[in-house]
Amino acid sequence: MTALADMPLVAEALAVPLPGGEQLNLHRFYANPHGPVIFMLHGAIENGRIFYSESGKGLAPYLARNGFDVYVADLRGRGRSTPPIGRGAAFGQTEAITEDIPAFVEAIIGRRGRVPQQWLAHSWGGVLLSSFLARFPAYIDLVSSLVYFGSKRTIRVRNAHVLLKVKLVWEWLCPLSCLLCGYLPARQLGIGSDSETVKSFRQSAAWGKDDAWVDSDGFDYGSAIQAVRLPPIWFLAARNAHALGHPDDVRRFMESAGEQQCSFTVLARHNGNLHDYNHINMLTHPDAVDDHFPLVLQWLRQHANNEE
Repeated sequence: MTALADMPLVAEALAVPLPGGEQLNLHRFYANPHGPVIFMLHGAIENGRIFYSESGKGLAPYLARNGFDVYVADLRGRGRSTPPIGRGAAFGQTEAITEDIPAFVEAIIGRRGRVPQQWLAHSWGGVLLSSFLARFPAYIDLVSSLVYFGSKRTIRVRNAHVLLKVKLVWEWLCPLSCLLCGYLPARQLGIGSDSETVKSFRQSAAWGKDDAWVDSDGFDYGSAIQAVRLPPIWFLAARNAHALGHPDDVRRFMESAGEQQCSFTVLARHNGNLHDYNHINMLTHPDAVDDHFPLVLQWLRQHANNEE
C-alpha cells in the first residue's frame, strides 16, 4: 500500500436510514476506494467533525490520502444526521450501541463486503465501541485493530479541573439544562460541539461515576467483555487532558475493558512529541499531522489485513 498523493481526495456524505425514520450520516473519505477500511466514532457532546474539517484537514482526510477508505459517523441527531436532537428526543447510548453502530457497520459492509475493518474513536466513542463488541461479539472477527484517543469510562482523578468541568459543569449545569431545555444544548452552553439527549447524558454520567458497567436495560457490559477477546487496542492519552481523558483514567479503562493486546501512549513533550496535547487538540492541532498521525498510520498499516 503506497501513498496516493497523485490521486484526488473524494469526500461524500452517505445516508444510513434507521427503522424509526431517522437518517444517520456516514461521511466517507477516500483516494483509493478499495483501500483498507477505517470506521471512526466520536464521543459525547461531539460529532464526526472531530476527525475532519471542511478544508480537508484532520485525521480522516490524512488517512484517506494515505490509501485508506475512511468512514466517519455522526451518531443519531448529531452532526449531519437528521433530525437534530431537540426537546423530547428519547434515544440514548443504549440505542447508539444496539442500533446506530450496527447500522453504520452494516452500511460499510454493504459497500465493501465483509473485509477487515479498523475502528478509531475519540473519548466516549471508545466506550461505545467496546460496549458494542461486548454485546455483539460476532463482530469481533471483523475488526483487526482499534485506536482510542482519550477514551475513559470512569473519572477517578481529583484536581481543580475535575472540580470545574465534572462537579460544577457535568454534575450541576448539565442536569439543570436538561431539565429546562428537555435536552443538553452543549454547543450553546459552550461545553461541546453538539447536543445530547437527556437519556444519553444521564446514562453516560452514571457510567462515569459507577464501577458497574451496566446498561439501563440491564445488560452487563463489564461481565460480557471479560468473556471475549477483543482485537488489539492502542490507547492514546493527552498530557494536558486534566479532567476528561486524563491519562490515569484512560489507563484504568484499558485495564478494565477485557482481554486484548494493549498499547498505551501519552502524547507529551517528555515522550518526544511536539506538544503536551489536550483532550481535543490531540486530534485537531495542526502539528498532529507531522507528530503522532504518522505513528497512527504506521499502526493501521501494520494491522491491515487487506493491504492493497
